[in-house]
Amino acid sequence: MSRTTRLSPSLLRAAAVTGVAALTLTACGSGSGSGSSSSGSGEVKVGLITKTDTNPFFVKMKEGAEKAAKENGVQLSTAAGKFDGDNAGQVTAVENMVAAGVKGILITPSDSKAIVPAIEKARAKGVLVIALDTPTDPESAVDALFATDNLKAGELIGEYAKAAMAGKTAKIAALDLAPGVSVGVQRHDGFLKGFGATEKDVVCAQDTGGDQAKGQTAMENCLQKESDINVVYTINEPAALGAYTALKAKGREKDVLIVSVDGGCTGTQAVKDGKIAATSQQYPLKMAAEGVKAVVAYAKDGKKASGYTDTGVTLISDKAQDGVTSKDTAYGLENCWG
Repeated sequence: MSRTTRLSPSLLRAAAVTGVAALTLTACGSGSGSGSSSSGSGEVKVGLITKTDTNPFFVKMKEGAEKAAKENGVQLSTAAGKFDGDNAGQVTAVENMVAAGVKGILITPSDSKAIVPAIEKARAKGVLVIALDTPTDPESAVDALFATDNLKAGELIGEYAKAAMAGKTAKIAALDLAPGVSVGVQRHDGFLKGFGATEKDVVCAQDTGGDQAKGQTAMENCLQKESDINVVYTINEPAALGAYTALKAKGREKDVLIVSVDGGCTGTQAVKDGKIAATSQQYPLKMAAEGVKAVVAYAKDGKKASGYTDTGVTLISDKAQDGVTSKDTAYGLENCWG
């Protein structure tokens, strides 16, 4: 996923007028880039905009928002980009939701910087805007952030990998997300910090967009560049599974340590199966539920949520390392998503 090119305001307005069907706020059903609406008995309207509606992480986030909306008697409208990185689609979704009269918008920014002007316009009209999972750049562009501490998530797997290597010289491959996405930068930097490494220790770095097929290609490219890689950091578990496939094809799956972040059910099962050594588990349902509650509170008393709320992260592994706090995959599978 490369940085999305900004569209001019006139083009964005034109896109909204002609009707970007993928991001309308009608009950048009699910699908990549679709929007939907679920009504409660109250008049308060809440909007949720995710990067995509196909990634299990965002599917679980939507479930959390829907449950919280139902419990609090509010109307929830949802929208998603057509693909991870679809900033223009998210801009249109913000504009549509503001026009529909939402009290608050919960958003996982596809482009942390490019989405800021649209958010500023929404806030200027009195809409509470809360970022979920991914901070904006600057973070102060939104009223509040409910998210995993992604730097800490990276640190945990970095500390684990360092301990698991037991003094061996590490040759690290980094399978990253994409330029311009703060969550990817934070996880990457956190991993290096936890490992006690620097960029000089990374012998190969490739962007994957968090995609399994791209993760496999990236790992293949890295192995061509440095055949003796022995540690692989991945932005998420799909990328990790892609890396595992590439390593297995080379007969290297047993002697290369793979660590990741997310804690989805498929990824946690991969830890149990020995494909991934450890992962940092995060909790998207909690992010969305807390976000909806914050909008409801704002609608009731005018008090805005502010600052950063850490929604938690847990290191999951069945091969515990001395000095590194973790829980096993039994716990991980009980608390996974997707």
